[in-house]
Order: sequence, then C-alpha cells, then structure tokens
Amino acid sequence: MGTRPNFIKITQFPKELRKCVGLEYKIVHTGQHFDDKMSTVFFEQFGFSPDLFLNIGQGSANSQMAEIMIGLEKVIDEYKPQLLMVAGDVNSTFAAALTANKMGVKIAHIESGLRSFDRTMPEEFNRILTDEISDYYFVTEQSGIDHLVKEGKSKEAIFFVGNTMIDTMVAFEKEIGDSDVLNKLSLLPKQFILMTMHRPATVDFVEGLEKLVSLINKLSEKYKIVFPIHPRTVKKLRESGMYASLEKNKQLVLTEPLDYFSFQKLIKESRLILTDSGGIQEESTFLGIPCFTLRPNTERPATITLGTNELLPFDNSVILNKVLNEGGYKKGSVPPLWDGKATSRITEIISKLLAD
Repeated sequence: MGTRPNFIKITQFPKELRKCVGLEYKIVHTGQHFDDKMSTVFFEQFGFSPDLFLNIGQGSANSQMAEIMIGLEKVIDEYKPQLLMVAGDVNSTFAAALTANKMGVKIAHIESGLRSFDRTMPEEFNRILTDEISDYYFVTEQSGIDHLVKEGKSKEAIFFVGNTMIDTMVAFEKEIGDSDVLNKLSLLPKQFILMTMHRPATVDFVEGLEKLVSLINKLSEKYKIVFPIHPRTVKKLRESGMYASLEKNKQLVLTEPLDYFSFQKLIKESRLILTDSGGIQEESTFLGIPCFTLRPNTERPATITLGTNELLPFDNSVILNKVLNEGGYKKGSVPPLWDGKATSRITEIISKLLAD
C-alpha cells in the first residue's frame, strides 16, 4: 500500500489474517503518501502500523515507482512470499505488482476489473496493467467481472467479494458517529454541501480553476460549503492568484485534508456531495447521500446504476440546476456484497489458495 485510499481499503486485513492459522503476513508501506495528514493519522485511527516502510522520496511518478521496485525487491528477497496483494489503482499498486511479476511471485489485485475507459487518467493505466499481470482478481462489483472476462482472464481466478472500503466504514461506525467535526467547523447536519476536487483535469488549468471558483461562489449564495482541500488544489489556486478570494467567502469552510473519522462524518451529515474523486462515490452510495461526480466517466458504474451517484459535465449551469433541484435527488440502493465482510471473504479464499 502507499496512499490514503490504499490505507482505507486494507484496515481489516490484520484482524482477519490473524485468524488464518499458519499464515504469516507483512504489510508494506511504500511511502507514496508520507506526511502526517495523508498517512500517519490513518494508522493511529485504524489501530495498526505497517510492518515495513520503503520510505521512498518525493519525486516524479517514474522516480517513485523505480524506488518502490528497488525497495520491494529487497523485501521479497528477504521474506520470499508466496503471494503479494495490492489494492486499488495508484502508482504503488502497479509498481508493487510489476516487481512481484519480475520475481516470480503470484499477485492478487483487490478492487480488480474497474475501468473508466478514459486514458487521460493515469489510474486507468495502473488498473489495466496491474490486472494484466495479476494471478487472482478480487472484484467489488459486476462490471469488474464483465471487464476481466472480456479481457480474457480466467473465470476461475475471478472472485466477487464485495468492497473492502465499505468494511472500514462498517468496522468504525461508532468512531465515525462520535466525531466532533461538525462542532469544530460550526456545521449543522444536512445544512452543508461537501466538496472534494483535486484531479489534474479539474485543477491544473486556469479555465478549470475559474469554473470551480465561480461554482463555489454561486452555490455559497444559498448553501454553506465544506471543502477539505487537497494540497495539489491549494498549490494550483495560489499559483493562479485565486486562493485569496476563496478565503474571503464566509459561506465556505476550507480545511486541510481531514482524518478518516472526521471526513466520514461529513459525508454522512452532508446535504449532498460534489466531487471529482473515486472512493467517495462508493462511500456516498453506501450511506445514501446524493453525489454529483463532475467527470465524464466513472470506473465505479455500480454507484450510477444502483447507487446515489450521478455524472455531470463541469458546466456550472448544469451543476446549479441539479443542486438546486432539491426534491429530485437520485435515490439509490447498496450494491451486492457491500456488507462489511469483503475482507473476510478475501482472506478465506487466500487461505485456500495458499494451502493448495
């Protein structure tokens, strides 16, 4: 694992793997997300620590992936695992899978088979390439099975297990409920919009930032907006000279990236969500919160076909019409096997595979 989304997807593995008699495991943190707000605070809340840190440095995607591969090669040489498990679609995911492939270690991919079919997204290449060299595929939704079968993967190696991210939400439901983030930010339940924006397509260009600032200003005429702002977005807004105007908006609550419990409490108590992110589409679907994803596509179609998620173009008139149509928000249902038991299913399957 290496990033905030990875951490959230694996929280229940230490508990479940300890139940597997005779099975030894090591959790390796690449260090792709390394600072306290993006890394350390999560381990403190989740109650476990990685066994091994690769401590890669800051740098380009290529340099980080190269350092991961070199560091992980030493780990594999020392421990000689039967299986390496990777989660999600970040650079750490593919770098770890490629290292295992070159060293003859079998690979299991958690959250396998998801596709956006948008090759402007670096995550799409990580998903495709990781699946191409994996041996076992753990799938969160039906689309994952469909894509993998179409790509020629063996049906016997594909396992529909559910969503480990939901396992974390279920396991820490009490802690999330006990969070005092609403008091800290002076918020009332269901009286605010939660926003997350950080993708390059949204924030790397002045035109996108101008649309984002204009949207915030328009929406804040009626609603309070909570915006836990990604360091990337802050950097781009400052460079363009637009950050100061947001700071002056009395209806906008800007925060740094939040700990897991606080952020989940905000999702649960929000009126609706505006995002360009991935995982929040699933979390909002599980909680039944309306979510508008400002992208032309999603790799998580179950959140659209079954859940509360809707794709919208980044067109402010379209977005405003949707948000202001308060009686017309989409109703959804929870996708199959999103029940808090996906990790248990995975560890049961792994135990059988390794025993064989």
